[in-house]
Parts: sequence; structure tokens; C-alpha cells
Amino acid sequence: MMITDTHTHLYSEAFDEDRDIMIQRALDLGVKRFFIPAIDSTYTQRMFELEKAYPDNVFLMMGLHPTHVKENYMEELAHVEEMLAQRKFYAVGEIGIDLYWDKTFLAQQQEAFKYQIALAKKYHLPIVIHCRESFDEIFEVLEEVKDEKLYGIFHCFTGTLEQAKRAISFNMKLGIGGVVTFKNGKIDTFLSQVPLEHIVLETDSPYLAPVPFRGKRNESAYITEVLEKLEIIYGFTKEHIVKVTTDNSKAVFGI
Repeated sequence: MMITDTHTHLYSEAFDEDRDIMIQRALDLGVKRFFIPAIDSTYTQRMFELEKAYPDNVFLMMGLHPTHVKENYMEELAHVEEMLAQRKFYAVGEIGIDLYWDKTFLAQQQEAFKYQIALAKKYHLPIVIHCRESFDEIFEVLEEVKDEKLYGIFHCFTGTLEQAKRAISFNMKLGIGGVVTFKNGKIDTFLSQVPLEHIVLETDSPYLAPVPFRGKRNESAYITEVLEKLEIIYGFTKEHIVKVTTDNSKAVFGI
């Protein structure tokens, strides 16, 4: 099996003491492809170093994370644009709107989201959406910019069945990770109604560790816990789920 983690922050400081050991644990379990979202310019060099160390396994995105949209967001967007012009990336992400921590920069987040969607279309790339407490605001932007060039992944999907269907209508796959194992996660109650063809696997490590590791540091190896939960939800074998979700990721990222 070749499992794909479509969203993992392997360059995070949380892994500084054991990064290679942690990545090897995932590789040993068949997790062979890691898609790496950007946060802001301060992490770019770390991402490049990670790619250099694991050129056959690590695939980089470029973007400005919504929680890092601050006073200097135009400088950060210029960095994103400069990087996209210089070299190959596999998506523009993670981008979107986050109203959980702070609503101060909502207007700037909306502007940055639209700007980066335009960049994705320019370079014929998918987008990877971060959405927290902001489904209405995200959908409003997507409605405004939707066309045949808009596609990607709704990362860490935590919405309702209705919101899942609406996300899919914008040509988005749903990124399913540790939340599906949470007792209060709720998505496990309806996910079987979403065809597997619309699902990709992710961890969002080091965040959102699945049960039985909830509350601890997440890592890409724990995607196997997500797989076990999806096996119960869908009634398919792990092998089938891995094949379909990896094929879905290939369709999105082009590899």
C-alpha cells in the first residue's frame, strides 16, 4: 500500500528533536507521500530543507496561512508570488479564513484568500483551504471565484453533511484526519453518505492527533488510525480506501 498524507507540517518545531525517526515510522507503515502546506515566509527555508532530505516523498505547497495574515500580509503575499514564479509547487496552501482566534483581520484574510486563489489559477494549481469558524465566509468567496480552474482540497473538514456537499460542488475533495475519530467530531455520523471518491487522507500533524493519541503530538504514522476508522464507516478494506484516496490525491496534485 502507498498511503498519502495530503497535509502534514513535517517542518514544525514540534519535530526538531526526532524528525527523521518520526518520518521513518510513517515510511515503515507505508506512508510514502507527504504534502507539505506553507504557513508564512519564516518557514520557507525549513520546507526546502525537508524536501532536499526526502526528495522522493515530500511535495511542497506555497501560501500564506490565514492566521498569519497580519499587518505585513502584502509583503507575505509578495513572497508567495515570488516563490511560485521561481519553482515548482504542488498546490497553493494552506489558505483560507480563520475566525476562531481573531476576527481583527477578516477583511485582509478575505483579500489574501482571493489573491492566492487567483495565483493558483494562474499557475494551474489546486488550492488547499483552511476553514475554521468560517464556512459562510469561505463559501461566499468560492461562489464569487468559481470556474473550471477552481479545484483542490477542503483541509481538515469539520462541517455538516450539507456543508460537505457544498464544498464538493466547488470541485473540492474533503481532507479527513484525526477529527473523524473524535467522539464529538460528528463527521463520522454522516461521512458514509459522502462517496469515497471525494475523500483524501491527512493528519495535519503535529496537530489534531487521532484517538488513541488525542491531546498528544500528532505525526504522519497516525494516519493508520484514520484509516481504521474509515474502514468501519465505509465497510471497505483498508487497501481499497488507500487506493481510492491516493488516486484522489494524484488527481488533485497532478502526481
